[in-house]
Amino acid sequence: MWRHIASNAVTMLIVLLFLMGGVILWGKGQYDATGPLEQAICLQVPSGTNMRRVSVDLEEQGAVSSSTIFRMGADYSEKTSQLKAGSYLVDPGASMAQIVDIVTRGGASTCGTEVVYRIGVSRLGVQVRELDPETNRFAERASFNPAEEDTPEIYAEKKAQADTRFRIALAEGVTSWQVVESLKSMDVLEGSVAELPPEGSLAPDSYEVRPGDDRAAIVERMQSAQELRVAEAWQNRDEGLPVQTPEELLVLASIIEKETGVAEERGQVASVFVNRLNRGMRLQTDPTVIYGVTKGQGVLGRGLRQSELRAATPWNTYVIEGLPPTPIANPGTASLEAAAQPLETNYVFFVADGTGGHAFAETLDEHNRNVAKWRQIEADRANQPTDN
Repeated sequence: MWRHIASNAVTMLIVLLFLMGGVILWGKGQYDATGPLEQAICLQVPSGTNMRRVSVDLEEQGAVSSSTIFRMGADYSEKTSQLKAGSYLVDPGASMAQIVDIVTRGGASTCGTEVVYRIGVSRLGVQVRELDPETNRFAERASFNPAEEDTPEIYAEKKAQADTRFRIALAEGVTSWQVVESLKSMDVLEGSVAELPPEGSLAPDSYEVRPGDDRAAIVERMQSAQELRVAEAWQNRDEGLPVQTPEELLVLASIIEKETGVAEERGQVASVFVNRLNRGMRLQTDPTVIYGVTKGQGVLGRGLRQSELRAATPWNTYVIEGLPPTPIANPGTASLEAAAQPLETNYVFFVADGTGGHAFAETLDEHNRNVAKWRQIEADRANQPTDN
């Protein structure tokens, strides 16, 4: 009898083990399988929450089929204690395993609210925007200039939220003074910049920042990035360029940056300056005159006077020979590349063409005709009636 009972017990144990194995395999299959989510969501993981609350939230939003399996999978993979606060984009069909990885790997939030400080050539703009999970596009909630407008309530509200991301977008062609002054007005940053960075030494780019970041440390990040870009451009430069050092290449790139906002023109503009330098011609470019007037501290805001075109400043290329002693702005990668690898042309002149670009010429006669066309365009615009 005892043998019979023992035999039955062993049989039942084996069956239970098989059943448990089957349940585990089924659970793992559910954990790794494509999830039920049909539209992307922005999952909010508040500071101080736990995996249980997150799993229930996911189940309620239809992102997981079972909050229990989700938690068990997180426990089994030893990730429960690694939960990170933030806002995370969960794509349609994301598996439980993928979602666990998203909320535990750390790093910046991937959706939710973003505050962007845009340092432009003419102004600092602050933009509050939120990512729409369905379209994966940002929708603007507020935009303002802190120097001229009152701060909207939504900015203060979103700035105080732990999962809000902050980013500085530095445009090509801004001056170092503009960058430092803009950093001073960003109330999420701390510390000061002891000395104005050399002109041209800051890399236009997008920089993730966090509340409490040190302003001087951000400037150092910008300088390190620009050093690498200048070094790469210098390493890949064409032979025979009329620049002798990486510093001179940076000066040339800054002039190219300020002369055109049309990306396709940079190589042509670079070729004009290279050809003029090779022929011993003065560069005669207005942005260098403007820099001699403003020293990079703000925007001139008017046309140049004849007296300013004739004034002897270290940067006035209507007066000096060759390149100015320093850059006149912080050039981007494209302008550095254009300076290092200009197009091969015979152009030595260019003038605005009325479309936002320029008309290029090889001879003075051709250039004078282009100038006459531009003057006519200016006159026609001036004579157009204005709306009252």
